[in-house]
Amino acid sequence: MTDIDTDHTISYEDGKLYEFTPDLEPAITVESGDRLTVETADSLEGAIQDDSDVLKAVPEEVNAATGPIAVDGASPGDVLRVEIEEIRIAEDAGRVVTIDGFGLLDSHENVESPRSKMTPVDGDTLAFGNLEVPLAPVIGTIGVATAEDGYSTLVPHDHGGNLDTTDITAGNAVYFPVFQEGAMLAMGDCKAAMADGEMCGTGSEIATEIDVTLEVLSDPATSLERPLVETSDAWKPIASAETLEAACELANQDAIALLAAEHDFDDTEAYMFSSLVGGLEISQVVDPLVTVRNAIPKAYLSSPF
Repeated sequence: MTDIDTDHTISYEDGKLYEFTPDLEPAITVESGDRLTVETADSLEGAIQDDSDVLKAVPEEVNAATGPIAVDGASPGDVLRVEIEEIRIAEDAGRVVTIDGFGLLDSHENVESPRSKMTPVDGDTLAFGNLEVPLAPVIGTIGVATAEDGYSTLVPHDHGGNLDTTDITAGNAVYFPVFQEGAMLAMGDCKAAMADGEMCGTGSEIATEIDVTLEVLSDPATSLERPLVETSDAWKPIASAETLEAACELANQDAIALLAAEHDFDDTEAYMFSSLVGGLEISQVVDPLVTVRNAIPKAYLSSPF
């Protein structure tokens, strides 16, 4: 474990979950404003350690998220801000895995599956055979307790979950609607590198140590229905749905609401303006629901909160 100045540390052994539900019990409770380190395992929990280790099916329990982390004072209607300060790689190799029935081209005749490939880490790159790929760690699964139904950590939804979004990385912040007391945050499924889309069904899956600062925004000026990512230059509503078109519609609706509030537009004006300045981006197309985001430059949208 890296020696850093944090208020709390929660390890994978302290608490993990495989389903986001409304009735989660905390593994740890922190205060708004606290900084903590979250240790995560790779999404397959060490099952793949060599190219010859091949999964023929998704195990019954997979994609564990470390937590839940209760944030004192977080109540339904609030917003939880998660500032991602640093993601450190915690093992010397990741692994890319594809299996039958999972991934964008799971039934394509020219794609052989299942298959595993280890991706050794060396400095600021990882190796895919004799090719080098820059390290760009991201958090694949991050979310809070759900409003009503439970969702596997493999599923993205309004609570977050398996969002597999490359913007959920160090230097950015993610905002979640709070549905239950304490919010009950959990995270895991990190990647050493991953492309938008996550086409084969995984990135370079790897264990990490994540430094985050948590803040409860009470009585926010803007309420959230789904997660929102803040980057250095944009606000990006994130939405998941059964089809790419439906997810795009939800992300556009969220962008319209933000733009209407900012500029005193009616919904039609905001819709028209979003078509000038927004930008739909695919997060992932391989989970049970697909996920997209809609990037609104900060030049046109100040803090919604």
